[in-house]
Amino acid sequence: MFLGLATGTVLSTGLFSKGALASGMVDYKPGLIEEHLAAGKTVFVDYAASWCSTCARQERVISALRAANPAYDEAMVFVRVDWDAYGGHEVSTSRRIPRRSTLLVLKGDQELGRIVAGTAEGQIKALMDTGLQAGS
Repeated sequence: MFLGLATGTVLSTGLFSKGALASGMVDYKPGLIEEHLAAGKTVFVDYAASWCSTCARQERVISALRAANPAYDEAMVFVRVDWDAYGGHEVSTSRRIPRRSTLLVLKGDQELGRIVAGTAEGQIKALMDTGLQAGS
């Protein structure tokens, strides 16, 4: 009974709206990244899995950086690709994504930067700053 009430409370309060994750990233669906790129937007892509500790660390760093500088959200669209669902999908294979915990910044038809399994704040900030400059 408690679980049912707790689930109902979370759903009714809208804490987890469809298509948006608690981290403020948009949950990937086929064609989403291409839509944003075609509209001229800069896209920050996080290939992650819910069970991945490296991904969790990256998410904490990304969230903290976004909270400290709202310009990131103004300059970029943040998209999370669920590795378990899309690791073998075209969204991963076409960009030669080697594994979960890969972060990309895309603009137009170009990849502006990539981090694979990196968790250092300075490294992730540099990638986000690349997107910030491209999105300005």
